[in-house]
Amino acid sequence: MSSDTAAQSIASQPVGAFLETLAAKVPTPGGGASAAITGATAAATAAMVVSYSLGKKSLAECEEMNQNAMARLTRARLMFLQLGDEDAEGYGALNALWKLEKDDPKRIEQWDDAVKGAITPPRAMLALSLELLRLCEKLVDSTNKQLKSDLGIAGVLGEAAARSAAWSVRINIPLLPENQQDELRQTVDVMLEQARTLCVSIESRCA
Repeated sequence: MSSDTAAQSIASQPVGAFLETLAAKVPTPGGGASAAITGATAAATAAMVVSYSLGKKSLAECEEMNQNAMARLTRARLMFLQLGDEDAEGYGALNALWKLEKDDPKRIEQWDDAVKGAITPPRAMLALSLELLRLCEKLVDSTNKQLKSDLGIAGVLGEAAARSAAWSVRINIPLLPENQQDELRQTVDVMLEQARTLCVSIESRCA
């Protein structure tokens, strides 16, 4: 697999080519990209449910809400993909510094920003996953009942995206100053519990 292919944005690659690159022995894409694709797929699946609900006479009172939901889901799908690219960039910058001696001036100067750059995208993915799950929960009552299984799948994928993104945050927490580590761990734990609760709610109401 060429480095040019590996450097392409996630959105620009056919699914098969992306998966081939993901499976290859290259630094990126990696787990962060997997989380991004999972989140984008969740958003797209929920959007399909909304597509089959827009313009439906029996759901006329939900039309405005569903139109708004479609815009939010489209934005979320694109944001997941963008965050996946940012995650790869952040990992690349941090990985380059890892290869330097600990007392290298460049490493010392850029280290804190690089750690932040590696944590920020997956943390944003985790937050975006929660936003998506909250929206999916609302869509249970406003969308085509014949697509309940698809909405349930969107919920499952949304939680999977949250859990996946959390791994990419957690792996880098030990690189932060000690006084910041516990707070971020607690934040991630709370967000994951919220994601789990939302997913259970979506699945039970779609069953």
